[in-house]
Parts: sequence; structure tokens; C-alpha cells
Amino acid sequence: MHNLPKDPVMLLSFVNMKLRDEFSSLDELATSCSTTVEEICETLKKINYEYNPDIRQFR
Repeated sequence: MHNLPKDPVMLLSFVNMKLRDEFSSLDELATSCSTTVEEICETLKKINYEYNPDIRQFR
């Protein structure tokens, strides 16, 4: 996760904001940030958040 916050709580806020304001998909966001969807999901799973594709947010 080269261009993303390392702290999971900060990552959650960052990713949800970017999905809301700039990106139409988690894949697009991950590519833009030089990481993978799996890496983002694994990090946020540590704080019990999972991606909901219907609303394009982690909850």
C-alpha cells in the first residue's frame, strides 16, 4: 500500500472518502494507489470492516 495510510482506521476513512468522491470502484482506487484490492481488504478486515460493493464502502 504505497500511497495509502498505514494505520487501519486512517485507511478506512481515506478509502471510503475516495470511493465516495473520486473513484467508481475499489479496483480503480487500488490501481491508482499502486496496491491491490486484497491488500486493502486484508488491512481493513483487521479492524472488522468488510467491503460492501452495493454501496461502495467499507462497513
